[in-house]
Amino acid sequence: MDLSIIIVNYKSKAKLINCLNSIRFSDLENIKHEIIIVDNNSGDDLSDFSSHFPKVKVFINKVNLGMGGGNNTGIDNTQGEYILILNPDTIIKDQAISILFNYLKYNQIVGVVGPKLLYPDGQLQYSCSRFPKFYIPVLRRTFLGDFFPKTRDNFQMVNVNHNIVSEVDWLMGSCLMFRRKNILADEKIFEPRFDSRYFMYCEDIDFCREILTRGLKVIYNPEAVIVHDHARESARNAWYVAIFSDKLARQHIYSWFKYFIKWLFK
Repeated sequence: MDLSIIIVNYKSKAKLINCLNSIRFSDLENIKHEIIIVDNNSGDDLSDFSSHFPKVKVFINKVNLGMGGGNNTGIDNTQGEYILILNPDTIIKDQAISILFNYLKYNQIVGVVGPKLLYPDGQLQYSCSRFPKFYIPVLRRTFLGDFFPKTRDNFQMVNVNHNIVSEVDWLMGSCLMFRRKNILADEKIFEPRFDSRYFMYCEDIDFCREILTRGLKVIYNPEAVIVHDHARESARNAWYVAIFSDKLARQHIYSWFKYFIKWLFK
């Protein structure tokens, strides 16, 4: 098996169907692939998926393990030499998967590669970033960001050319492709996994940072294009309201703390 595509679902059945249809009609250039759906105890009825999508295997987690844990469930049940992590709110454009696959296949020093992401209206979505400083969440979530726009925008690489292949610090986890096993310079085997301590948010930053610490590269490849219907759910309310009323916003804050505590001493 060449490629395993993993999609973690949580109450996203309609978007998941659209994503699967886009995979079905994309050009995979005879890449032998399987599709693993991991449902995080969402309550969605996915029992008919295998009949409508023959390459799909569905795994149901008895509890919601979050994005990192859900993707790890998928990795545990895959057979592919390469793994593609997708969010259910993505739409594959043309040859996007095969472009990522071939780039990774012929660049052994690359540990993970991701595409250019677009909003449904065609606008660029900033999907590659620099590693955050501890104050970045404050600048992004409060009015203080308006006083330090260069610092805030530097984090998201706003002024970088997003039309060229680039080495970056980390990529948004809505679409990531990597090898199941990497042979490192010291001939040790590295099998990438998500840190399940992050229930949601920051698991993609952490994942890419682990890749870099192994001496592998993180690559943004805009020749592959994916549409991502990204809503930024955790930022839907003002910060001073969200802290008290929004579970997703609190989860985002928890994940930031976990990230900084983990990497402070590394």
